[in-house]
Amino acid sequence: MTHYDVLVIGTGSGNSIINHRFDDLKVAIAESARFGGTCLNVGCIPTKMFVHTADLARDAADGERFGIDTSFNGANWQSIRDRIFSRIDEIESSGRDYRTHELDNVTVYPEHVEFTGARSFRSASGKEFTADRIVIATGSHPFVPEAEGLDPERVDTPGYPVRTSDTVMRIDALPESMVVIGGGIIAAEFAHVFASLGVEVTVLVRGERLLKNSDELVSERFTKAFGATPRVDLRTGTTATHYEIREDADAAQGQPGTRAVRLTTDAGDVIDTDLVLVATGRKPTTERLGLEHTDIDVENGSITVDEYQRVLSGGKPLAGVFALGDVSSDYQLKHVANHEARIVKDNLLADIASGSLGGAQESDLTEVNHHAVPAAVFSHPQSASVGLTEAEAREAGCEYTVKVQEYSDVAYGWALEDTTGFCKVIADRTSGQILGAHILGAEASMIIQPLIQAMAFGLPADQMAKGQYWIHPALPEVVENALLGLELD
Repeated sequence: MTHYDVLVIGTGSGNSIINHRFDDLKVAIAESARFGGTCLNVGCIPTKMFVHTADLARDAADGERFGIDTSFNGANWQSIRDRIFSRIDEIESSGRDYRTHELDNVTVYPEHVEFTGARSFRSASGKEFTADRIVIATGSHPFVPEAEGLDPERVDTPGYPVRTSDTVMRIDALPESMVVIGGGIIAAEFAHVFASLGVEVTVLVRGERLLKNSDELVSERFTKAFGATPRVDLRTGTTATHYEIREDADAAQGQPGTRAVRLTTDAGDVIDTDLVLVATGRKPTTERLGLEHTDIDVENGSITVDEYQRVLSGGKPLAGVFALGDVSSDYQLKHVANHEARIVKDNLLADIASGSLGGAQESDLTEVNHHAVPAAVFSHPQSASVGLTEAEAREAGCEYTVKVQEYSDVAYGWALEDTTGFCKVIADRTSGQILGAHILGAEASMIIQPLIQAMAFGLPADQMAKGQYWIHPALPEVVENALLGLELD
């Protein structure tokens, strides 16, 4: 039976672990899907390329507000799609080829691999092998809720008019109509993309607001703004309960007056549509890993790790076994997975250098840093956040102060004709340390970065506001004015 020094399962952020420092080791990498993981192939990167295109389309349709004669006249979907995925697929292919053909010490298993024991494995094709040290980086997959008439096994398969984010970006043509199920980040981004490109989009949200995990003010204002989006029919407090799918769904798509899916909601509404996008979140990919043949701790479907990214067994570190990213993290974010991968690489090498499985002392290990983790939603309007929401600060008993600064209060906000955007900063009233920040509006993901930096390095709000120049009349002035408006002791 083949034996490896190191096995990495998953090629998202896990793929970045193996470098020249592993040249003297026998390494295996397993990937059952595309190289590069969720972010490269079905997540962050292609979605943002679509979002930018959608933003251009929306701006073209909105020229009259600024006194210019522009319009949106339609989208060449295949051109958009192929431009994006020609780049994505080339990167995926080059990464796969590099690992497969250019590294003599690396064996790639381009198939599903599962545990058959604590350190033994079997591939989908029946190959069996063992490994001393293991990195589990299998990411996450879309969650598809049960509903009458919906076949989860057929979702994302050719000809079935129900998709998830894994496949919806590669469809052959824009539908005339679409129903988006969900009210989180994925739903908000894709509804923006397809509505901006000309699709009539109905969004069904189980709760009363979109982005319900955001700060309440962000969630409220985003919901109001998004509900006013052209070609968007937002229905809150609504759940799809029954799917009726035409057997000739493929042929039905694109035919005037013919729809591939008929949805019934708990409110009794009937919606006929060409395509349904299920965007109800993602689950850690631990199913079918064969974890029942191990003693690995799993909680709510997620592999449990300690502060050194070591996998736990019975609450204690399992020697030489690490996990990272969506399969084990509370944060389904690529920048967090990348950070965790760096921690795993350092600690894996420390464990190898110790000469025995689990031999590295904790003083030789690097601890993960989950302080000041930011996130953004690339929809319209855009939003970004870091740290505590106001509700969380209140529940934690913090003595805090809050300032909300409107985009419309600063000069660049006037240039944007913005009536929605704002910057909200939450700070400790005594120390001035920033506890959280939330921005809704143009370029939110960019202008929040100084606030992330201040939180990461412990810079108090008053020093941040007064200790540097802020370019006038740039948009970050909304951040400056929010900081200056905080009432500190």
